[in-house]
Amino acid sequence: MPFGYHGRILRVDLSTGALSVDEHDETWYRRYFGGAGMSAYYLMKELAPGVDPLGPDNRLIIAPGVVTGAPFSGNARNGVGAKSPMTGGIGKSEVGGFFNAELKHAGFDGVVLEGKADRPVYLWIRDGVAELRDAGNLWGKTVLETEETIRAETGEKLARIAAIGPAGEKLVRFACILNDLKDSAGRGGMGAVMGSKNLKAIAARGKRQTPYADPETIRAMAKAMAQAVPTRARGFHEYGTGSAMAAYNLAGNVPTRNFRDGYFESIDAISAVTLKDTIRVGMEACWACAVRCKKVVRVEEPWVADPRYGGPEYETLGSFGSSCGVDDLKALARAHHLCHDYSMDTISAGTTIAFAMECFERGYLTKADCDGLELRWGNAEAMLTLLQMMGERQGIGDVLAEGTRLAARRIGNGAEELAMQVKGVEMAMHEPRLKQGLGLGYAVANHGADHGTGLHDTFFEKDGPNMINDAKPVGVLEPMPADELSTRKAFLFAQLHKWRTFQDSAVYCYFVPWNYDETVRLVNAVTGWNCSAEELMLVGERAVTIGRAFNVREGFTPADDTLPKRFFSPPLKGSLAQKEQAIDPAKLQEAIRDYYYLMGWDVKTGVPTRRTLERLEVGWVADELAKADKPV
Repeated sequence: MPFGYHGRILRVDLSTGALSVDEHDETWYRRYFGGAGMSAYYLMKELAPGVDPLGPDNRLIIAPGVVTGAPFSGNARNGVGAKSPMTGGIGKSEVGGFFNAELKHAGFDGVVLEGKADRPVYLWIRDGVAELRDAGNLWGKTVLETEETIRAETGEKLARIAAIGPAGEKLVRFACILNDLKDSAGRGGMGAVMGSKNLKAIAARGKRQTPYADPETIRAMAKAMAQAVPTRARGFHEYGTGSAMAAYNLAGNVPTRNFRDGYFESIDAISAVTLKDTIRVGMEACWACAVRCKKVVRVEEPWVADPRYGGPEYETLGSFGSSCGVDDLKALARAHHLCHDYSMDTISAGTTIAFAMECFERGYLTKADCDGLELRWGNAEAMLTLLQMMGERQGIGDVLAEGTRLAARRIGNGAEELAMQVKGVEMAMHEPRLKQGLGLGYAVANHGADHGTGLHDTFFEKDGPNMINDAKPVGVLEPMPADELSTRKAFLFAQLHKWRTFQDSAVYCYFVPWNYDETVRLVNAVTGWNCSAEELMLVGERAVTIGRAFNVREGFTPADDTLPKRFFSPPLKGSLAQKEQAIDPAKLQEAIRDYYYLMGWDVKTGVPTRRTLERLEVGWVADELAKADKPV
């Protein structure tokens, strides 16, 4: 009997309705863990080059990790993977909530979905048994309506559900998958892939919790973290994300008016502190987590924001707030509600609207182009109307539902320089001109401009907890400026990126401050293995490298590892403007080459070498590249 996993991955062929089970041995689980590692394995193994991301041959991977569902804080997440309709390369997104632990307790370590159903369906999993059910009555419904209907049909009030809304059905490229109404697998268009397969939802209920090798250690460590939350995770516990927005603003880290400006004049009006004092009605947690970082808001006028959808986190406050020039907190809560109704990624949706606003301000879009909307900075009403049009693919919303990269090509007139995206995925709400190692991460990440790649430079500018807990254990002993872009910064990024990708494979939350030693102890207490931190770093490195190989097979080159030109010049306002601070493109290219070298990839091409693939025990990936006429 294994510890921490079932040894069973459910396979669903939606085209035929056939259900089967993949079984892997202990070595496979120890090598890939789940999450990002599991997704990379299946996508590289099973997809032919050039597969249409929105076609039946794509795979949608729902991937908890080996430790998902064990009873300690931060352990309620899973990864979702597919070939991304936004990038054309490997896509991944992580998500919390309750569904992920429930799926694990229902008897499976993951779900691999292929094909396309001939009619809308949902997947119902209970205690090791799965079935496809008709979802014709659910098609067109919001996520909330879908969850309520499925619970009524199954008779399970505690069924946990991952679903899409109308945006996923209509193949909005940045559609997401919503867990339990509140938690979003947001990045990369995973909801569009789900919609392309006519799959409305996955529902799970189960009591098959896996055994753990050392439950006493797990209990003791979980109790210690719960007691330490008020000191170790105080900010998240009290406010969720966004409590430091005023300080971010002074430093130049709040993207404003589509990253054009570096300072938002009304920052106090939209911060998590103000949200707590005005529209917040509570805080909630993911499964078994003591941090309780999830906001819950209620708004009844002039717009409705239903508390069952939770509330806006920092990325939403930034993308719809400062980036669109909107300082109405109720409007931002409504934007959050609409994104969850329709199942849209708040980062991409808000950044796409900010892009459209700048196009309008510059005259690239006219009022006639925009169905009569005045897309001016700060126009909350127009922002919300456009958001709904994007979810419905109506008028100009249909163009913008393709994301900024494709929309800019349609609009023309220089609009492409206003698209704040990398590889087709919109930038998160962190400023790379301030955090230049993060900018390196945006540029090289396999799945686009993701802020979760590992390095937020401002944490490492002085000695303190972050240096002691994160940097020093991986060999970086001295602080460095946030705007330094050097070989040692590339090294710090590479190390943290490997660790963060391990976390995305395990799968557990970044907001619970388990350090390296504690993580190793927890993994071994769950599994009974004798892992070291070095081995866990290799899990992350393996997943990153397979993802890179997948993109190479799809035709990606070093030219795709870049940033929008805007970041090579200072913003127009704020502290970075005063210092005339921007990214030096020559230094960025040198740091990218350093990163390739540190990862064991060819320095000129960015292609993983066979030696590196063999070292990582995935020599089969080199064979897959050779089949695609991409020999290494």
